[in-house]
Amino acid sequence: MRYPQGGGLSDERRVFRERIRMEAATMFAVGQDNTVVAKQLRVSVRSVQRWRRAWQHGGSRALRSRGSAARPKLSEAMFAVLEMELAKGPLAHGWPDQTWTLTRIRTLIGRRFHKSLALSSIMEMLHSHGFSHQVPARRAMERDERKIVGWVKDTWPQVEAPRRRSGPSSSLRTRPDSR
Repeated sequence: MRYPQGGGLSDERRVFRERIRMEAATMFAVGQDNTVVAKQLRVSVRSVQRWRRAWQHGGSRALRSRGSAARPKLSEAMFAVLEMELAKGPLAHGWPDQTWTLTRIRTLIGRRFHKSLALSSIMEMLHSHGFSHQVPARRAMERDERKIVGWVKDTWPQVEAPRRRSGPSSSLRTRPDSR
């Protein structure tokens, strides 16, 4: 089941649902019918059928909660270690420049913690800890604003492809009457 706000079940809700499944297991052991179990626990018959199959194969243990289905994340202690590793810089970890990318951070997490995280979950985790996109702090010393302005005015218009004129397209032009 998907949840629209991006979350899953809270821990309390997961425990509640597990308790319902355990009640169903005791009813299965007594030999109650699926429809009776569904009506008494106020769940669908299909859920009860699925639970009964799992119970028959693995007992009550098969109905226990398997924990959160959320993306794997790093604990706060692991994130603190990751933060120290990021502070060392990419050069210290074997990359040729001083730019952290999500792919490099994923590789670092894999090397350091033996975990594989999706890029989107890494980005979400970094943002939740106050990190933002990397932007250069200052401009290059060699930057010459006059040359840049001149290039934009003189050279760029010659390089840029000419734009289409605004106006009616060929399909909108009026055709001579074919009377």
